[in-house]
Amino acid sequence: MLKKSLALLQREAAETGGNTLKRTLNGFSLIAIGIGVIIGAGLFSLTGIAAANNAGPAVTLSFVVAAVGCAFSALCYAEFAALVPVSGSAYTYSYATMGELFAWIIGWDLVLEYSVGAATVAISWSQYLIKFLGKYGLHLPAQLVMSPFESAKLADGSSVTGYVNVPAMLVVLAITAIVTRGTKGSAWFNALVVALKVAVVLVFIALGWRYIDPANYQPYIPANTGKFGEFGLSGILRGAGVIFFVFIGFDIVATMAQETKNPQRNMPIGILGSLAVCTVLFVLFGHVLTGLANYTEFKNSAAPVAIAIEKTPYAWLSSAVILAILIGYTSVILVDLLGQSRVFFSMSRDGLLPAVFSRLHPTFNTPFQSSLLLGSFIAVFAGFVPISVVGEMTSIGTLLAFVMVCLGVMIMRRTNPDAPRSFRTPWVPVVPILGIVVCLVMMASLPWETWLRLFVWLAIGLAIYYGYGKKHSKLRQAQARGDADTA
Repeated sequence: MLKKSLALLQREAAETGGNTLKRTLNGFSLIAIGIGVIIGAGLFSLTGIAAANNAGPAVTLSFVVAAVGCAFSALCYAEFAALVPVSGSAYTYSYATMGELFAWIIGWDLVLEYSVGAATVAISWSQYLIKFLGKYGLHLPAQLVMSPFESAKLADGSSVTGYVNVPAMLVVLAITAIVTRGTKGSAWFNALVVALKVAVVLVFIALGWRYIDPANYQPYIPANTGKFGEFGLSGILRGAGVIFFVFIGFDIVATMAQETKNPQRNMPIGILGSLAVCTVLFVLFGHVLTGLANYTEFKNSAAPVAIAIEKTPYAWLSSAVILAILIGYTSVILVDLLGQSRVFFSMSRDGLLPAVFSRLHPTFNTPFQSSLLLGSFIAVFAGFVPISVVGEMTSIGTLLAFVMVCLGVMIMRRTNPDAPRSFRTPWVPVVPILGIVVCLVMMASLPWETWLRLFVWLAIGLAIYYGYGKKHSKLRQAQARGDADTA
């Protein structure tokens, strides 16, 4: 199995000049990027669902369990990001530990997390924008906010079919323009967005805390109904599974390694710091939410925050929460676009994708052509494909990448035990094994249709690899010349 050696990866990380990414990010920037993608609208919807159906007020414990599960993978990501500070995240790590074929599979799989994920978020962003504008009497033509495969009933009872989801396309194109100018500008914009939406979360916690009714916490852990996952201890665990996906996103920080100052120090700070900050905010958010209203009131509600706000005199918070969701989605799209272009940058530099994906802008030192191509593709996808099609593909793609990274840490410890590591995953192999188990359990809980879509997507990727990537692999060509630095 053809692999990249650790020495070759570290030489790539040390490259400077022409076709290299500019190192502009510090630890704070990376934490902001992580928070930017982790805190999305899921916090404002899944918390109530998990409380009503699974954990009750103990949804706060579900957040802790889910965070611990994420932490296993985050610790493995942190070691790799410090050891091999180059773009590509799980793709690069798999190239060094499991070989080129597995690296391609993971690189192609990450499209599900980043590109498909960005399109999904953009479609949902459009829906929330319509709700927000509707509060102020502004209404967009129905045909211009839906894909051609969707229809809706108007107030007069007539039905219309969509043409294109214009808001979804526009938000992707706008964020693409920001990403194209470089990570420094993107990081500044993302930091502003993160500050705004974190402020809304903190305002909800601070104002809502005064109106908590302690009776709503009784019982804190409702008795199990006799069915696994419906309250009791099993309900806390099932609730953790429901809200696990709220945490997805910290791994995107690892794709920024080659644009980070002192990555050996700052990458672990960014990955673990963003996860820690979000865990604290999520626990406090869940505590206030279930304290303001009884958890049973959130049953079958996709907007539990609105129910909780009704228990306070602050009706204006409802609009603020929708605004926070819009802001949160914007930063998620931004970080997804950054992550996808950086993975394709690494794959292109290795010859597995055409050179257009690694060509840098002469001024901004960003893979601008890659960003423009990907942004255009995602915009079209968001404009013409209904949200139901993309479903849970983002989740299964992410979890598969987590499994590979956890496995990769154990392999790297055996193949390169003496390599200097500025950050070491503790208790290897226990932590990576626990990370693998948690992720596989989450994957097993997904519907079979999602698995089928994953296999079809990977089959398409393998066809591209054998049709193009394998023939143009720079490492394979170097090996044929006898000068490859492989493991």
